[in-house]
Amino acid sequence: MPEKMANTVRLFERAGGEFYSVHGDDARFVARQIYKTNSVLKYLGGDQATGLPSCTMSRMVAETFLREALLVQQLRVEIWVSDAKRSQTSSLAGSAAWRLGPKASPGNLQELEDILFANSDMTVAPLVASIQLTVAGNQPMLGVAFADATQRYLGLTEFMDNDLYSNLESLLIQLGIRECLLPIAEASKNYDLQKVQAVLTRCNIVATECRRGDFQTKNVDQDFNRLLEDETPFTMRPEHDLKIALGAAACLLKYLALLTDETNFGRFRLFQHELSQYMRLDASALRALNLMPSQQLGAHKTMSLFGLLNHCKTSQGARLLNQWIKQPLLQLDPIRERQTLVQVFVDDPEMLRVLQEDHLRTMPDLNRLAKKFQSGRAQLQDVVRVYQCVVKLPGLSTVLGSMANEAELLGKWYLGPLEQNAEHLGKLQELVETMIDLSRVDQHEYHIKPDFDPTLADLQGQMQAAMDQIVAEQRRVSEQLHMEMDKKLKLEKSTLFGYCLRLTRTEASCLRNKRSQYIELSVQKGGVLFTTAALKALNQDYRAASDEYQKVQSTLVKEVLGIVGTYCTVFETVNGTVAHLDVILSLAYAAIQAPIPYIRPTMTDSGVLRLVEARHPCLEVQDEVAFIPNDVAFARGQTEFQIITGPNMAGKSTFIRQTGVIVLMAQIGSFVPCSEAEVGLVDCILARVGAGDNQLKGISTFMAEMLETAAILKTATDRSLVIVDELGRGTSTHDGFGLAWAISEYILDQIQCLCLFATHFHELTALADQYPKVHNLHVMAHVNQGHGSGGDGKREITLLYKVKPGVCDQSFGIHVAELANFPPSVVSLARRKADELEDFASHAATESGHPHLPPEKSTLPYTSDDERQGRVVIEQFMQEFGAIPNIATMDAAQTQAAVQAHYQKYATDIQGNAYVRHVLQTFGPAN
Repeated sequence: MPEKMANTVRLFERAGGEFYSVHGDDARFVARQIYKTNSVLKYLGGDQATGLPSCTMSRMVAETFLREALLVQQLRVEIWVSDAKRSQTSSLAGSAAWRLGPKASPGNLQELEDILFANSDMTVAPLVASIQLTVAGNQPMLGVAFADATQRYLGLTEFMDNDLYSNLESLLIQLGIRECLLPIAEASKNYDLQKVQAVLTRCNIVATECRRGDFQTKNVDQDFNRLLEDETPFTMRPEHDLKIALGAAACLLKYLALLTDETNFGRFRLFQHELSQYMRLDASALRALNLMPSQQLGAHKTMSLFGLLNHCKTSQGARLLNQWIKQPLLQLDPIRERQTLVQVFVDDPEMLRVLQEDHLRTMPDLNRLAKKFQSGRAQLQDVVRVYQCVVKLPGLSTVLGSMANEAELLGKWYLGPLEQNAEHLGKLQELVETMIDLSRVDQHEYHIKPDFDPTLADLQGQMQAAMDQIVAEQRRVSEQLHMEMDKKLKLEKSTLFGYCLRLTRTEASCLRNKRSQYIELSVQKGGVLFTTAALKALNQDYRAASDEYQKVQSTLVKEVLGIVGTYCTVFETVNGTVAHLDVILSLAYAAIQAPIPYIRPTMTDSGVLRLVEARHPCLEVQDEVAFIPNDVAFARGQTEFQIITGPNMAGKSTFIRQTGVIVLMAQIGSFVPCSEAEVGLVDCILARVGAGDNQLKGISTFMAEMLETAAILKTATDRSLVIVDELGRGTSTHDGFGLAWAISEYILDQIQCLCLFATHFHELTALADQYPKVHNLHVMAHVNQGHGSGGDGKREITLLYKVKPGVCDQSFGIHVAELANFPPSVVSLARRKADELEDFASHAATESGHPHLPPEKSTLPYTSDDERQGRVVIEQFMQEFGAIPNIATMDAAQTQAAVQAHYQKYATDIQGNAYVRHVLQTFGPAN
């Protein structure tokens, strides 16, 4: 068996798919993720230490795991099947020849599509992209091809990028790419490919390796001619000029194996994506604004903007909403059209309810059904699902047509497309009602009408005659056993025995000593199954007629499926119309159901951003949260750059994030959580928020800050919105402040965009003295001096969460430590040291003539080299001390003796390092 790729889980099919087994690390992973315990593990060939960990999953559990692995965990999945005769037992032992069966990855779900979405909706599109990179004169040029094999469309784009690949990052986020093809093996020799890989990692996209030879374009023209539904020769299309993207397309087509399935021929749509047609977002903004659900946000749907706005009743609507959030618009007219449509349903809540509950709730995903018909995997049940959708559409059109407000706009987006396809759909409805027995659908039985074909009618007559005799036999047995028919003696259809009789286990005692008349079939928890010689013969007659009926019907079913398959283009058009309506209704519902209803923002191209009583849409709906609204006011040339200071936990981050979220909501056409709002269009939202380390990816806090900030400085334009939170935390105070000041000046002088800059460097507010465009804000807090012994009583801090003009003139870190119940001795020492540093800072600032500089490192009695070397000494000391045998169980005297002995070992290093001496002096004498 070949070595598996990274992030791949292998399942082994057992008993013809009745259950599956997993082994090794995969078994441990399944035990943790699905069963939440290791007790399900068995160890083949040995014990826990020497055996192979293994566990099994039923078909239902395996389907749940596959959805979790592919759609949430972003893993690849392989299902291996045995060529040998499959065992019907649950034993995992024994050898067999295995071959690779269905496989799937986050961007290519084709082979497992029916399993994954048999009982659940596909709310996220599985997009996969291929990237071809060329560099000429230090200028990267990228060609990108992407595809959704489920929805059957392909896209191409080419663009130049900077050395941080910011354009690529924006593209991947806009499209919602889940997997990307790259010649990874070349990355060790190609620094630019390493940068591209870093972008994929930041965007949480799976990287799949391909060979450089896969990018050859020798047959790509021919391949497109076979796949595209448009009959225009590919060489005549404008996309043919995208030579670099065509290489990426060649690789993509090979990976998806689209040419190996003839049902794909003539079915794909192709378009050229323009990066500049939508607002650009970077990965940091996606996370900072909590736009999409994530494992970090937890299971509560309202913790993300998508979860909050997603009141869609159809899976196609949820997919489109996901796309809208990642692709905010940049043109006023389309935004205002969406707003007007939302306004129509906000003004008529009852019509909104009727459309959502009575018309859209049961609407199937017509795109997925269309693909089943095109690929030959559809069944009669799928025809009925299409029919159930078709019969609802006239009612939907009637409801929409009855709305007087904005009738022209409703006609353009909904009534027009529905009416254009009404004639085609009417013919389909007539076909289904003529050929399919709809009276049996409620029993989940799907059959061609018997009277549609003379042979079927004759066989139906035979089946009915046999059924009548079966019921007569039930009545005879009921009278003979004195058991009331259908209440005590029941007729059942078993998959194993066909039609048979059932009594409860208690009542089955009447069958004793009558074995010559009654044949016991099975004893089950629900009762005893039995039959008679006559019932057995009748059952065989019924089964023979039924089998022949299915054989004759299968030919007719094939004809029906072929005819319905010709309507796939109509299905896709209707599906797009339904999805658009579903999203508009969802946005209207979110606006109405908010704790305080959302309002329609005024959209302009003036660069003004004015939000009155703005609220964070996700936070205001959380339990036990009384959200404090705040105003936001940006004006070009006056308040472009806003610095926000204030205590930790006071709401600085919430304030700047909610501004970004509201701007994005406005540009997707949504109403916003404000009492008034005027939003000038921005071309991108870029964020540097949070100081979390990324050590698993080998990136420190400071490096992450610098990478994200560099991307902002290279990407932002004068029409952008930049959000910065606590820049400079990951390095020394002096260096951090210097960088924050320099970056702020660059944004003010060179970029001149709207910027919200939350900082703990109060000295940064002095920028307002040099730049009229800088506006200082602070988050209010009230501190009461407590009364305690020695004049060092505990202080009380009240966070008011209100943003006001002006500067916060003090830091509240120690007060927050008090709120967190730090030991009084620690708080006291922290306050004393803070006072000392303030004295040092004041003296240093006076001497240097720079009153806004924060404390310098030179005020401390050690150098940076002393600190670096001293930290190594302390770490080694603590590691060796912690490794002393039985240290945790020693009494005080023994511990003190151990400390002194260990100290002597390091005495020279300790006394020779100024940093270590300073640390020891802070906590008292070393001995």
